[in-house]
Amino acid sequence: MRISFASVWQVVLAVCIAVVPGCGSGSGADGVLRIGYQKWSTYSILKTSGELERAFAARGLRIEWVEFPAGPPLLEALNAGSIDLGHAGDSPPLFAQAAGVPFVYIAASSPSPESAAVLVREGSPLRAVSDLRGKRIGFTKGTSAHTLLLRVLEKHGLAFTDVEPVYLAPSDGRAALEAGAVDAWAIWDPYAAAAEYGGGVRRLVGGTGYVSGREYYFASSTAATERPEVIRAFLDELAGVKAWAKQRPAEVSGLLAGQTGLDPRAVALAEARRDRYDTGPVTADLVADQQALADRYFEIGLLPHRIEVRAAVGAVPFGRAD
Repeated sequence: MRISFASVWQVVLAVCIAVVPGCGSGSGADGVLRIGYQKWSTYSILKTSGELERAFAARGLRIEWVEFPAGPPLLEALNAGSIDLGHAGDSPPLFAQAAGVPFVYIAASSPSPESAAVLVREGSPLRAVSDLRGKRIGFTKGTSAHTLLLRVLEKHGLAFTDVEPVYLAPSDGRAALEAGAVDAWAIWDPYAAAAEYGGGVRRLVGGTGYVSGREYYFASSTAATERPEVIRAFLDELAGVKAWAKQRPAEVSGLLAGQTGLDPRAVALAEARRDRYDTGPVTADLVADQQALADRYFEIGLLPHRIEVRAAVGAVPFGRAD
């Protein structure tokens, strides 16, 4: 099945309208910094810590946090002017750049490949990637799970046309898998960890060797141009809380369990395989990785035109590649 770029972004727009108050309004005040985040991300740790609010109160800035189910609607909110900062995996910024969303990469995390997986039911006869041929695979369009599935299939001699894609919101995948509506599910933590801890599913393949599992950090072009000192201060606070969290996995698991409503043991499972606690620039190597993925998406018809990833990398000191 050939997936059109238009259909991908139509879904993104629909989700944005559904989950983001004021999406498309372009609202926001000078005294407010609006930050989009996803469950279990390092942004979640920063939110839960309260450190950003304390640090930015001295600047006369109030922090607004807006939760998103996945990266694509978060980046569309940047397009709509509803948030100033956000984060996502590797695929969402590529679709956003192709759609003309005005944003820049400002930094990236260290890799965490085992934070993503393709899951199957415990009793499933599927034992190897080759067994996915002709099967129904659930995933969220335009996300890092999309990247994972693409690379898993292609590295094992399969094409997207060899499987039947089933497009699911992250929160719907587990139920679809358990009910047999899909044969496999490509997903990231904490959704993967919650399903694995809950029982009845197993990993067909993890992300190692297929994806980096990085978080990329973004700012709207307006924020990057008009408030560079705020972005620098935000990255400093993010790096600081990540350094704190890296040394306290049990405490972080408790904090995130309280925020997400997930079982603390499922969050601990996700934390045990996360290593996104270092923050660095978007280097030339990372730009090359993103460019290769963008080129592949174009080749298989998912992007309407070629993009130059480097053009969306923020200026120094936000981590511009050499």
